[in-house]
Amino acid sequence: MSHPHPDLDAPGPLAEGGVRVTPLGGLGEVGRNMTVIEHAGQLLVIDCGVLFPDDHHPGIDLILPDFSSIEDRLDRVQAIVLTHGHEDHIGAVPYLLRLRPDLPVVGSQLTLALVEAKLKEHRITPFTLGVREGDRERLGVFDCEFVAVNHSIPDALAVCVRTPGGTLLHTGDFKMDQLPLDGRLTDLRAFARLGEEGVDLFLTDSTNAEVPGFTTPEREIAPAIDKVFRHAQRRIIVACFSSHVHRVQQVLDAAEKGGRKVAMIGRSMVRNMGIAAELGYLKVPDGVLVDLKQLNDLPDDKVVLVCTGSQGEPMAALSRMANRDHRIEVGEGDTVLLASSLIPGNENAVYRVINGLMRLGANVVHKGNARVHVSGHASAGELLYCYNIVKPRNVMPVHGEWRHLVANAELAIQTGVPRRNVAVVEDGVAVDLVDGRVRVAGAVQAGYVYVDGSTVGEVEETLLKDRRILRDEGFISVVVVIDSMTGKVVAGPEITARGFAPDEVVFDEIRPRIEEALADAAAQGVTDAYQLQQVVRRTMGTWVGRKIKRRPMIIPTVVEA
Repeated sequence: MSHPHPDLDAPGPLAEGGVRVTPLGGLGEVGRNMTVIEHAGQLLVIDCGVLFPDDHHPGIDLILPDFSSIEDRLDRVQAIVLTHGHEDHIGAVPYLLRLRPDLPVVGSQLTLALVEAKLKEHRITPFTLGVREGDRERLGVFDCEFVAVNHSIPDALAVCVRTPGGTLLHTGDFKMDQLPLDGRLTDLRAFARLGEEGVDLFLTDSTNAEVPGFTTPEREIAPAIDKVFRHAQRRIIVACFSSHVHRVQQVLDAAEKGGRKVAMIGRSMVRNMGIAAELGYLKVPDGVLVDLKQLNDLPDDKVVLVCTGSQGEPMAALSRMANRDHRIEVGEGDTVLLASSLIPGNENAVYRVINGLMRLGANVVHKGNARVHVSGHASAGELLYCYNIVKPRNVMPVHGEWRHLVANAELAIQTGVPRRNVAVVEDGVAVDLVDGRVRVAGAVQAGYVYVDGSTVGEVEETLLKDRRILRDEGFISVVVVIDSMTGKVVAGPEITARGFAPDEVVFDEIRPRIEEALADAAAQGVTDAYQLQQVVRRTMGTWVGRKIKRRPMIIPTVVEA
């Protein structure tokens, strides 16, 4: 785990009557969203999500927020408030509840249903409190009001947190779709009412702050999806997020029009859509949804498969299809529809999957060549509207990379928020709201916590560095047997390489150099096996770097005989 702010000291005691906001994830990155609000010795957590690993994190399953800054104060946490049910906002809840299982979890009906299903896999029975827009709940010293917002998953909420030290409004992820599929608008009247009351700190979604204008309404992509269904000659495979209820609804509707049957692939997809259908958020046309086994009896032009993998995740169904490692074999004439946008950092993985599918003969339709997806986040025009409606005294952009946060901050400044009242910070930086003004109070540890198989937090950056070296540079093993009395080499060096040199004859040149280096060390009185191993490592490493321009992992073994 890295410390992101070595230049900042740990924050001091919070001023009496002040409010401290500490983001533990989601700032400077897209994912791992978690914000801690502190007032009068009590804490409130807003969201607790995961970040999905990229090529820089070989072998890692998930990346969690770092809970260490609140671990010794969990008894002061009044609740976890969840804005919506996406993994980057709820995925780390089980790991926080492992530390305190009775911690109340607050959220909307669909959000809690998705969380409860996830917690069931972890064998945790949570204490939950269901809320809906317009509700107001007292959570310790925090008076929370929930506001409807529109997003790419139903039942999303913004949360207004009133404290004696100031009022905060956290949008969560949102946009201002004026024709939402479920008819649930972002409640701008509530935003305006809260603005009239006075918002001391506005925490706003920054993801699309660089995008001018307004986000395209969901309804406008239905014709593009219908067109894909009309022109598809064989099977249609749709990849999207396992929580994107609106997109799956459009696929089901298009399938019904085209006389096709739909099957879900992937545990998370089946689970989440089952929950959405049971609660009434997903309207499944009669006879359209079938079990995967039933597709064997249907002609290819009557089949639709809905799966995960739109972000190029290596173990997701679509990636495995592209690698011919799935029971569904993609072939000539199949149409693959990637119904999602690219999360920053996933571009290479997604294009790798697209290339693999097209190599197999599939026609791949994605956001780059057709309007088959719209974002779930407010663009610059919508953010300007919100700033003008809310008229916040202070602003703290959240949810986004640095470029998004900075762009969002500039929008706030354009609407009249003083630059000194806009806090652009990243994970771990504590911001205090005291006497109506924000200031940076210091920083806490907020590095990456890795989930690696069954272990949590045990993988350090040094181990990942070793994995990257093994993956990118290869591995060399050198075994030497020396006489324990004289220190002379009696066998070896035996050199074995993997992922490195195509012909091990190349090592003939270095063997005598290793023997010479060991002889020199013995002549200087070096007899310790560990020190001799370092001699071997330095000799081999220097030669490989100069001769072959590589930096593989080198494992020397010196055996005394």
